[in-house]
Amino acid sequence: MLSKGQLSRYQSVLLALMLLILLPWASWGQMISREQAMLAARQLSAAFAMVAKQVKPAVVNISTTTVIPGRQSPFSSVFPEFGWLFRVPEREKTSLGSGFLLSPSGHVVTNHHVIQGAQQIKVKLADGREFTAQLKATDAVTDLAVIKVPAQGLPYLTWGNSDLLQVGEWVLAIGSPLGLSQTVTAGIVSATGRSGLGLTSYEDFIQTDAAVNPGNSGGPLVNLEGKVVGINTAIASRSGGSEGISFAVPSNIAQPVCRQLIAQGSVTRGWLGIIPRDLTAQTIQRFALSIDEGVLVYQLYRNSPAFEASIAPGEVLTAWNGQPLSDSNALAKLVANSPPNTLVQVTIWSNGETRTVPMRLGRRPQPREGRSIDGI
Repeated sequence: MLSKGQLSRYQSVLLALMLLILLPWASWGQMISREQAMLAARQLSAAFAMVAKQVKPAVVNISTTTVIPGRQSPFSSVFPEFGWLFRVPEREKTSLGSGFLLSPSGHVVTNHHVIQGAQQIKVKLADGREFTAQLKATDAVTDLAVIKVPAQGLPYLTWGNSDLLQVGEWVLAIGSPLGLSQTVTAGIVSATGRSGLGLTSYEDFIQTDAAVNPGNSGGPLVNLEGKVVGINTAIASRSGGSEGISFAVPSNIAQPVCRQLIAQGSVTRGWLGIIPRDLTAQTIQRFALSIDEGVLVYQLYRNSPAFEASIAPGEVLTAWNGQPLSDSNALAKLVANSPPNTLVQVTIWSNGETRTVPMRLGRRPQPREGRSIDGI
């Protein structure tokens, strides 16, 4: 039998032998881990490079010129003989944006706000060619527009399915930030379904931390397959530059809008005729409501479908064809996706009681002076 001292020494020897045997394997495991990490990094880098190479030829730089008319100063009526001194001369305003080719025949997608009011639209392709573009149609409701350049056989991008995007997924933004054309930035999808931002009438934005700056508007947001999953539209920033919060119109909203703009020059949507509000603690208290889910009818357009159905301000819409309504954004999408003249069943809460009424949707009014009509 071993003494305590001998046993202690024996255990120490065994421990040393085990360490001598296992340490090389531990080091080898660390080396494999580093190699795997480097391989994964190189593969991701190669994926970014391949997507950029695939997409960049179809991304364009857009520059616009808007003529702002001259006007007379109020002082010209006081000193009519010197009126010429007080005249504000006509001036030109220029702006920059981005876009991408949607067809080989020259259709370009961009934002409505990029070309709004422009008298001249210039498009510069990735190969250096420059064209004067023709405005096909715009949709202020989603801040989208389609213009066309007189060329054929052009590279173009295809749509991806934005509904399949997952938070954390890699995406690339390509455009002309600050006029620097063909700029590629990478980031992840930070969130989906962003609404309540006050940017457009129908909001269901993709949020990403890919660097987006003024001039990126209208450019594509693409996945690692090189397909367009969004159109970069706006940023949240205190400085005016990228702070890692940007928003893109999802492809599943943009695709049908662009299809209608090209085919018929406008977008046809259903119309309920209300200005809605979400049920917040403030609205519940203000309108003395005893319900906390649905969409408040805040205001109503006269002679609208909702008006004809005897819906009144202060009532709450709780269901659409039996489907519960969570907020005004959900209702807006249901209305927008329903063609005019569609018959729907709307459930209404009022003074503690509910009723379901049939309603035939109208056609959403066209924008006035380029501005979308409030409401849904």
